[in-house]
Amino acid sequence: MNSLRRRSVLIAISAAMLSTISAHAAEGMWTMDRLPLKAMRAKYGFAPDQAWINHSQRSSLRLAGGCSGSFVSPDGLVMTNHHCVRECVQQLSTATKDYVEEGFYAKTGKDEVMCPTIELNRLDAISDITARVKKATAGLSGAAFSKAQKAESSKIEAECVGDDEARTRCDVVELYHGGVYDLYRYHRYQDARLVFAPEESIAFFGGDPDNFNFPRYDLDIGLLRAYEDGKPAKVDDYFPFSANGAEAGEMTFTLGHPGRTQRLLTVAQLDRARDADLIPRLLSLSEIRGTLNQYATESAEAARTSKTQRFGVENSLKALGGQLEALLDPAIFAMKRAQEAELRAYVRQNPKRQAEYGSAWDEIAAAQQTYRTFETPYKLIENGGGLMSDYFRMARMLVRGAAERAKPNGERLREYTDAALPTMTQKLFSSAPIYPELENVTLAYSLTRMRATLGADDAFVHELLGKLAPEAMAKNRIAGTRLGDPAVRKALWDGGQAAIDASTDPFILLARQVDPRARELRKRYEDEVEAVEQKNTEKLAQARLAKYGTGVYPDATFTLRLSYGEVKGWDEKGKPVPPFTNIAGAFDRATDFDPFKLPASWTTAKDQLDGEQRFDFVTDNDIIGGNSGSPMINRKGEVVGLVFDGNIRSLGGAYWFDEAHNRTVAVHSGAILEALKKVYGASRIADEIAAARP
Repeated sequence: MNSLRRRSVLIAISAAMLSTISAHAAEGMWTMDRLPLKAMRAKYGFAPDQAWINHSQRSSLRLAGGCSGSFVSPDGLVMTNHHCVRECVQQLSTATKDYVEEGFYAKTGKDEVMCPTIELNRLDAISDITARVKKATAGLSGAAFSKAQKAESSKIEAECVGDDEARTRCDVVELYHGGVYDLYRYHRYQDARLVFAPEESIAFFGGDPDNFNFPRYDLDIGLLRAYEDGKPAKVDDYFPFSANGAEAGEMTFTLGHPGRTQRLLTVAQLDRARDADLIPRLLSLSEIRGTLNQYATESAEAARTSKTQRFGVENSLKALGGQLEALLDPAIFAMKRAQEAELRAYVRQNPKRQAEYGSAWDEIAAAQQTYRTFETPYKLIENGGGLMSDYFRMARMLVRGAAERAKPNGERLREYTDAALPTMTQKLFSSAPIYPELENVTLAYSLTRMRATLGADDAFVHELLGKLAPEAMAKNRIAGTRLGDPAVRKALWDGGQAAIDASTDPFILLARQVDPRARELRKRYEDEVEAVEQKNTEKLAQARLAKYGTGVYPDATFTLRLSYGEVKGWDEKGKPVPPFTNIAGAFDRATDFDPFKLPASWTTAKDQLDGEQRFDFVTDNDIIGGNSGSPMINRKGEVVGLVFDGNIRSLGGAYWFDEAHNRTVAVHSGAILEALKKVYGASRIADEIAAARP
């Protein structure tokens, strides 16, 4: 870490020993029912009223696969990022029509095409169920605690969904690591159709060199439409566009679904995250990157079918590398130890608190050591790191689905509860293509890695491979499977356990062979690690809430959060970074070579475009992965931008917020309208967005 950055970290520690406890100006991913209204008003002279909050909540969307979005017209038009719909664009492409490269635009409503695996969720209600969950787990620990908690959560979700599972989704959400339990009720849209996606060369202009950096010149937008009963969904709440966007210093809000942060973890948990999770994961990603890149050189079709996977690997390497850098930083760990020491001191001050909460840190630390004794087979066998195959993933869904659906709802694995099944079956029955040649590569690689990691003499490896090489096993299984056909998967699902028992499909047989060992590892993790963490992080959450109250924001949980801040650049090694770029800058940056080559549609339209139109910009809003596709709005509730990235300094945001340097990167609302009209001739959509203005 350079000396300037180290100094900024140490200043943050000395100025506010509890930077995650006493939130800074823009710090915090706040739940919609616990917004820091007083802090907003004190900082910016504005705080939203309840009508503004309700409208913003209902205008925001979650893409169940891991992104955010929003309604931008009363006819169900949805704005998100290109990289959030990229998998859909890939799935709709063929060897002769590559929409990832060429872009996609539905000129009429009839041309809008359903995305096979995208589910949209709109948050309709939040209710506090803390007392009910804690009553169910009172006095329990270990496996009994885990079982009771999952059973009660499943029961609550089932009651919430009722008989409307097609349109309703309910999730029990842990906040403050178990200090609070909320029930989130969503309206579910499982028919999401692709409307527009630009060419990847402008959606990801600058490629990996520019990824997580700024200045940026990306039109990272994807437009979907939510359908119900075969017709565009009619919605009362949506965000209109501001063509002018926001000015420097203007207050901005992001509403999105940040995935996971670990700002409230103990030092022992952070040690594990660094040593047991991040470092091995980065090594694995580096290996698979090389494997996929080599495969991509074999043919144009190999390059096309593997491109989405390669994109994801590259993005993960950079993002997780930034997280690792944060956890290797002694100054950041000093801050975390200081925070933990202060809470420990608070607990020790009172004998009752000490008796109730004092052992929690040691229990959590012991669970991390337990995890280290079986983490490798757990990751490879239960988490699928040694069986990287869509065929295997489908087979596991089918095998476990048959077994789990035969159980009472409260006793099932969480992903097979009644409330969760619609999301699973949408993926299971989707028409998304599976590419056998790519499957051969990924399965052979992962089996080879599992053999090398566990050892050729490992009993499970020996049972799995027998006398076959990984490449031969992968080839034989893939050649004989019929699970690429959605109708075959549907028949096996509908046939239940009898159909699974009778199946001779090689991947069904493989999933049945693997399942006992995988379940054993999962149960051990849930009983000996997860349950211990949950029980004791609940205790720490109670201590933290007792000391600081709900003025502390909870860690991100892939639930709707609001972040507030302002349009603001930063200083990088003494050099100011302005908050805006413009369209002319994209042409100045362009070359004749990827990843800085503009698509032909842009070079053709150059003379028609307003070069001074702002393109991308940065704010000091607090975001993390999962916020991709979040709308950025102003005080009036108008879209001023579309969040698509953070700067390189924001990658450590999983663990702490650096107010001076963390920045959110967004596409300017004016640039979106300019491109739709002048580059793509998408007047149908541009007019729909314009008509939605108040």
